[in-house]
Amino acid sequence: MSISGVFDLFRGRPHHPVGADGRMALSDHLRELRARLLKAVVFFLIAFAVGLVFYDPYLLDLILDPYYDAQAALPGVETKAYIASAGGPLLLQLKLAGVAAIVASSPFWLYQIWAFIVPGLHAHERRWTRVFAAIAGPIFIIGVATGYYVLPKGLEVLIGFTPEGLENLVEFGEYFGFFTRMLLVFGVAFEIPLFVIMLNLAGVVTGKALGRYRPWIIIGTFVFAAVATPSTDPFSMLMLALPMLVLFVVAEVVARLVDRSRGRGAGSTDQWDDDALSPL
Repeated sequence: MSISGVFDLFRGRPHHPVGADGRMALSDHLRELRARLLKAVVFFLIAFAVGLVFYDPYLLDLILDPYYDAQAALPGVETKAYIASAGGPLLLQLKLAGVAAIVASSPFWLYQIWAFIVPGLHAHERRWTRVFAAIAGPIFIIGVATGYYVLPKGLEVLIGFTPEGLENLVEFGEYFGFFTRMLLVFGVAFEIPLFVIMLNLAGVVTGKALGRYRPWIIIGTFVFAAVATPSTDPFSMLMLALPMLVLFVVAEVVARLVDRSRGRGAGSTDQWDDDALSPL
């Protein structure tokens, strides 16, 4: 394949006429999808190479700091982190650089997904999805940061169960898995109220219905936080549940404002009980 052919793969230009409403042939959609995937992969590889360069000490310290904080808080417990195999250090470096590359390149590959989907949406749908895309990223980062803040306390509780006279050996591969799960749970959980707002904008759920089921939402949030947090301490559960409840309250307020602006208030069918007789 020539150099110009390689560049054509990244351009993803349609080979058939594009309709007045933006409709494209299926083969042209697939070409565009291939081009956007290739761009995302190239950007990921660049971020991966940068992650390898900054692996030691920056990335390694970032991962180990929560463990060291928990270790310092437990002076009476002998604990040590270790790598299990000869190939473990190389695998660890590749995993850390890969995760860092995914996070660092997320704005770019999220934009590629957005740019591929947008042409198929109506104008009012594009407006709300732009708002969603602008808010989703910061909320996810806030959730991840909260999980990173809570992680040392969770590790302190778990390692604190070590019996006296025994040494707690923490295999770094398992610790890294625990680390990523903890941060991912917090990041995704913080997005749930935002999806509730999107469902309200789509007309699936109303603000009045959210208010009616608020007690069950509170109970469900605490149950979800207790199950989702990898650690067993109540501190981690509260640090996940309380911000989620605040976001749910904000979601309910926004949903009620949207309902009012769309005339779903007194004239909404939600005002009647499910068992009430219809005048028709």
